[in-house]
Amino acid sequence: MDESERVSRLIGDIYDAALDRGLWPSVLEKTCEFVVGQSGALLAQSATQSKAQFFFEWGTEGRFIESYNQTYGILNPLHVPTMIYANVGDVRVASEFIPHDELLACRFYKEWLSPQGIVDAMSVMFEKSAVSYAMLAIHRNERHGLFNDDSKRRLGLLARHFRRAVAIGQIITLHKFEAAAFADSLDGLAFATFLVDAGGRIVHANAAGHIMLDKGTLIRAAAGKFAAVDTQANHTLRDIFINAADDHDAVSSRGYAVPLSARDGERYIAHVLPLTSGARRKAGVAYSAVAAVFVCKTELELPHPLETISAIFKLTPAEMRVLVMIVQLGGVPQVAPVLGISEPTVKTHLQHIFDKTGVKRQADLVKLVAGYMSPVGAGITN
Repeated sequence: MDESERVSRLIGDIYDAALDRGLWPSVLEKTCEFVVGQSGALLAQSATQSKAQFFFEWGTEGRFIESYNQTYGILNPLHVPTMIYANVGDVRVASEFIPHDELLACRFYKEWLSPQGIVDAMSVMFEKSAVSYAMLAIHRNERHGLFNDDSKRRLGLLARHFRRAVAIGQIITLHKFEAAAFADSLDGLAFATFLVDAGGRIVHANAAGHIMLDKGTLIRAAAGKFAAVDTQANHTLRDIFINAADDHDAVSSRGYAVPLSARDGERYIAHVLPLTSGARRKAGVAYSAVAAVFVCKTELELPHPLETISAIFKLTPAEMRVLVMIVQLGGVPQVAPVLGISEPTVKTHLQHIFDKTGVKRQADLVKLVAGYMSPVGAGITN
């Protein structure tokens, strides 16, 4: 099987897993095989908590996930730079956030990564808010060496499909995508949701969808057909419905996230899921539907408070790592072994932080960070 066929099949598996959650471990296993990884996980992490929520994982023993949440989450040197510097959709490797020699010297590597034989990590962020992020993380075993440009290219072929599938999975909380239960579930969704046939005819709309149709400022039913008031978006959606019916374009390289504009200038996104391939086919049987359309308002993505601190005071990634560890762990003697650097180096970074922020004591640094964190409801705590 050549690479293009492997990618095509894997993309199909990814979208099927969005609808049957039991398939995610298998998808993660196949993804690890494709990029030569040892383990993989779909997870979320908050800046105000040391624990991560592992939604699905493959290849990691339960004891390591438990120890991460009990002990090592707060010691992970990749967490803060990922929160600050990673952009949604970008494929990044660990060395882009922290020099590899520093990673090898830190406590997190020695006590959590190394016992698993892990030498490197690669990730792609799906969502990022002011307080947390969700991502796909892949770890590589030391016998395979570090991730390289080809590894990033391979994961890049899958990244946007993972992101869309995860978003769809958060909307549709069903383990099995069965037609009989699907319509009842749609009515309980806050998102405006529509099932449409190949000609664009609306064969089902949930309560939120009917409200949106009644307003008519974004979506309307033109002779019973789904129609966006945005002309360009409407043409795009019609093409998607036709292609979905043919099944050959059910997993398109363009993806199905269509920007919409309402008459009042408000902006929305229509997420279109073809229902004509694999497990998705079952959802359309009862209604002759070829696609499900989820319409939601776009949200402003606010920067994380630590990102704001970094930008305002022009702190380097190394200085940000020291700043966060000082706030979380205490003084220089506690921070040095965690980061795997000498106490004089920590002191040098700390002095630079003092100079740039204008404060003179570690206690004042804690107050500074807490002041930026408090608007979102919580600060970094010991």
